[in-house]
Amino acid sequence: MTKTIALAGNPNVGKSTLFNALTGSRQHVGNWPGKTVEKKEGRLELDGEEVLVVDLPGTYSLTAYSIEEIIARDYIVNEKPTAVVAVVNAANLDRNLYLVTQLLELGVPAIVALNMTDIAKRRGLAISLKGLSERLGGIPVVETVGNRSEGLEELKKAIAMVLERPHTGHVQPSYSGILGVEIKNLEAEIKRSGPVLENYRPVWLATKLLENDRAIIADLKSLEVEQLLDLARQGRERIEESTGEDPECLIADQRYQFIDRVVESAVERPKETIITRSEKIDEVVTHKIWGLPIFLLLMWLVFQFTSNVSAPFLDWVDVFINEFIYKWTGQVLELVGLGSSWISSLLLDGVIAGVGGVLVFVPVLFFLYLALGIMEDSGYMARAAFVMDRVMRWMGLHGKSFLPMIIGFGCTVPAVYATRTLDNDKDRKLTAFLATFMSCGARLPVYVIFGAAFFGAASGTLVFAMYVLGIIVALITGFVMKNTVYKSKAPAPFVMELPPYRMPHPRDVWYQMWERTRGFLVKSGTVILAVSLALWLLMAIPAHQETGPFNQVQPGDSLFGRISGLLAPALRPAGFGTWQATGSLATGLLAKEVIISSMNQIFAVESHPPQQVITSLGEDLLSVTVKFGKAVALTVQETINIIPRTINLIPFVDLGELSLFPEMDQPQEATRLEGSLLRAFSDSAGSPAAGPIAAVAFNVFVLLYVPCVSAVSAMRQEFGKRWMWAQIVYTLTVAWVAAVVVFQVGKLLFL
Repeated sequence: MTKTIALAGNPNVGKSTLFNALTGSRQHVGNWPGKTVEKKEGRLELDGEEVLVVDLPGTYSLTAYSIEEIIARDYIVNEKPTAVVAVVNAANLDRNLYLVTQLLELGVPAIVALNMTDIAKRRGLAISLKGLSERLGGIPVVETVGNRSEGLEELKKAIAMVLERPHTGHVQPSYSGILGVEIKNLEAEIKRSGPVLENYRPVWLATKLLENDRAIIADLKSLEVEQLLDLARQGRERIEESTGEDPECLIADQRYQFIDRVVESAVERPKETIITRSEKIDEVVTHKIWGLPIFLLLMWLVFQFTSNVSAPFLDWVDVFINEFIYKWTGQVLELVGLGSSWISSLLLDGVIAGVGGVLVFVPVLFFLYLALGIMEDSGYMARAAFVMDRVMRWMGLHGKSFLPMIIGFGCTVPAVYATRTLDNDKDRKLTAFLATFMSCGARLPVYVIFGAAFFGAASGTLVFAMYVLGIIVALITGFVMKNTVYKSKAPAPFVMELPPYRMPHPRDVWYQMWERTRGFLVKSGTVILAVSLALWLLMAIPAHQETGPFNQVQPGDSLFGRISGLLAPALRPAGFGTWQATGSLATGLLAKEVIISSMNQIFAVESHPPQQVITSLGEDLLSVTVKFGKAVALTVQETINIIPRTINLIPFVDLGELSLFPEMDQPQEATRLEGSLLRAFSDSAGSPAAGPIAAVAFNVFVLLYVPCVSAVSAMRQEFGKRWMWAQIVYTLTVAWVAAVVVFQVGKLLFL
């Protein structure tokens, strides 16, 4: 039988970092049985034996409220892992040992991993490992610094020792007064109830019953121990009558008294309080006045980094796929006699134009996930939730609800599932509803291509504006819903443990960045490929027999073009009532990145006019290689130029920008897709001057309309059909109204 180690701990204590260090690349990510919360498992080899390592969701205690906390508690209680590694923040033992105390009560073989010991030492804390171990009943205590893999070997030795000789610790909190009497009474009754003893340790179960733990009580009802449940209810009433306090509060208070004694004897504190670097930074970053502007400035920098720094590589990948690969694939097909066949059209205008048109944006997402990874690993993301708490309270939520929204910047699907960390079901529903307005990474390629086509170097401003607009619409929606159809009580106080700031570890940032980018690549190879092939087929089928034979019909006369044309008039007031724009938005319901894929296919004939080969394969390879070198240099240039570009936001300031290739400072020729978009949106808006306004309106619609089918499915799975349809109708309505307002008001103001 495989031995199992569970990693448990509070959020933001470096638990997942230790998990990655222990298991390396031998990891599997799935979902908990019957749940959609992510489950991470890995393999650790100890003395030639494989051990299963399970990374549990973060939890503050074994009294569970949110779904993720329930999963962590149920796994420890019901699955009974061979041992539990309790990862604690060494700089905040008073808070983190609460979970360890409950593990001692439960009787689980445990190891304490004192993580972030480097931060504890900087705060002047001297922790006696031997003293702490003795005070906790002799369980192993190991110092670690997870992000530097320090103490990893000692942790492995401790795990091996516990696996060989499981030790549960013989010390636990002692409860005094009437609380202690009632716990002893319940323990005696529990020991007389045979079936219960098979699953629970008496002292732990007694405290759970007095805490009125609903999940445990529900489990016990199936065991037919009504006498025990009645005795627990009477005990709670006697405690409240005698002390005037809730039993759960009394139990927590006496546990903390035990923790205070443990910490006092095992930890030596400095005579004078040391103000840490993190605390000094937080005085500014989380300031009630400056916190929000700093957050917006950082978001501005992230999207400047994402759009402008990635632009040189975006252009290079566009040349490589849509010129080099497209051209020479066509030449190979010509050589084998398939140049004018439907197979050639399928490969060139279906696969390469479709999937290739989306792969062009891998550099954009790569840089976005790099920026978000750095912010997460540095510890700033938790501050963002803290800063936004005041804004979120304006609509009846609290800062914790902003975390799923931040996750929504990457993908809406995990953002919906991330609401499971919230305790209140109404807060979960509203937060998930609002998270759909956050610009996911799949929408980013749309902003970038339109920004480059219509606004050039200022494309980063369009990207930033879309992200801010999504937040604003979410806030307004939340405020309206909380004060009309979705009234509820005031939000609970927001309590969150802020992790210390630290230098982002390249390995952890790379892991996060690669996992997210890989997900996009997998989607490109599956969903987007399938949609591209289906779209090619619909564009190859004539709407009527007289419009032409299969695969020789004009795109507008195809089955796809005619169906899209039927819906197009509804979007005419927004400035983009063409079948091309309407059809692209329709395919975007499957996945937002498919919008660009569809446009690339729709404009394929125009984007790739027939031409004779005038260069050799060697010359083209050399050209592509030289352009790659320039892209690297331009990436460095654009990274540096973020500084003057940001400072230039100050009125009357105009700093010069670095230019490594002055000959490239002249207006560059737009890519073929960008040129097609310029012409198409100028025509649909009525004039070239109105084209950019129509383009902005189109991006607003993409931002606000129905999220992808996967996100809609997640909403249905979590909250039911009614909530799903409410989301679909509301987002479509808001998107249409906002796009029309942007175009109509924009024409009045700028024309």
